Amino acid sequence: MKIGKQKTIALIAHDNRKKDLVEWVKRRKEVLSRHFLCGTGTTAALITKETDLPVRAYKSGPLGGDQQIGALIAEGKVDFMIFFWDPLTAQPHDPDVKALLRIAVLYDIPVAMNQCTADFLITSPLMEEEYENNVLTYKSRIEKW
Repeated sequence: MKIGKQKTIALIAHDNRKKDLVEWVKRRKEVLSRHFLCGTGTTAALITKETDLPVRAYKSGPLGGDQQIGALIAEGKVDFMIFFWDPLTAQPHDPDVKALLRIAVLYDIPVAMNQCTADFLITSPLMEEEYENNVLTYKSRIEKW
């Protein structure tokens, strides 16, 4: 699969991290404005309200939004994910979060789970280029052996 120059970036945050993500998006608004943005329910709405950036909203994470984003990754419609998750609070939808992260790794998309990683990724020269990612498949794993 190929990640295009203009990327579709999923923005997701657990409740205790939403403010952190909104503040990060404000600081990176210029770069993010050159890409397509989507996110889970409340997070997408907050980012749009606070930054005026258009963010396509899917369902709230616990109501299936994480699974919707995962499906979009599998379809090649999400290229990049920024997920500020809360490591200090148990989440009732942890299995959905784990499935989302598994899909992101399987489909070889960049994932940032904190501000530092998000800053490194978003400022990479690769953000302005096409990139050929390496989707993991059973066949590709067998061929490597």
